[in-house]
Amino acid sequence: MGEVLAGRYELVDPIGRGGAGEVWRAWDHRRRRYVAAKVLRQSDAHALLRFVREQAVRIEHPHVLAPASWAADDDRVLFTMDLVRGGSLAQVIGDYGALPPRLVGVLLDQLLAGLAAVHAAGLVHRDVKPANLLLEATGTGRPHLRLTDFGIAMRKGEPRLTETDHVVGTPGYFAPEQLAGAEPDFPADLYAAGLVALHLLLGHRPDTQALAVRLTAPDAPTAPAGVPDPLWQVLAGLLHPEPQARFRTAADARAALTSAAALLPSPPEGGDAEEPIEIFDQLPSLPDGFGPDGPKAPQGRENPQGREDPQGREDP
Repeated sequence: MGEVLAGRYELVDPIGRGGAGEVWRAWDHRRRRYVAAKVLRQSDAHALLRFVREQAVRIEHPHVLAPASWAADDDRVLFTMDLVRGGSLAQVIGDYGALPPRLVGVLLDQLLAGLAAVHAAGLVHRDVKPANLLLEATGTGRPHLRLTDFGIAMRKGEPRLTETDHVVGTPGYFAPEQLAGAEPDFPADLYAAGLVALHLLLGHRPDTQALAVRLTAPDAPTAPAGVPDPLWQVLAGLLHPEPQARFRTAADARAALTSAAALLPSPPEGGDAEEPIEIFDQLPSLPDGFGPDGPKAPQGRENPQGREDPQGREDP
């Protein structure tokens, strides 16, 4: 059976890597459910500091996936969060390429809703990108997006973990002011959200230099091919090179998006229907010894649920 950490979390199988550690599917013996557990060795001081910052994020919102509990065991620490099964938007783009505008509008609205909650908590995420946008396994139904990975998130005014001339985040999703060394702020997250949405519409990562030229042209910027004009007007308000020219808040962008969504053309009657986008369960099958209701313990096996937990902050 799997290794048990902190007398509670039984590691089942590795399912990915985050910015500060390996991510495992784990069985929570106290709550009797599967969770995602990010595990890190305490010997890596710099990664541990990022880990501590990430586990300190406490945001409860349908479109945010933040840590729920943490614990320490010997030379390792871990925090847990809900287990999201549908993979990431990066995988969806890889599978389907460009996505239908109406679907992109729904996903962008959910991302902005999550960012509104993050910003209300005083945090700048700093790493909004398709790989950090996870999806519940909803099949061909309405998608459910969750913003995750707060390993480099910062509170406004908080000291940086890196030198001031070192840009932190993912190349290709930096706002222009980030590249210029500006302090992290909410408009940079909105810029990244706009880039994600444009990426979904085009099926490839946008050319940010060409985008800046388009948005600062003397005439009103025209929409790129394949981007409906109502949606482009919202994206232009997220992607302007000057942060002062963007939407002031995620809530303002959502309001504009709601109006734009009402203007998007419906698929023509009798025409070719859009290819359905299926968000299916991306997790591998459970390994031997585990089932939907947890580990299949042999007779007489010690139950980790009853062990005393080491020092650590854990939710009941």
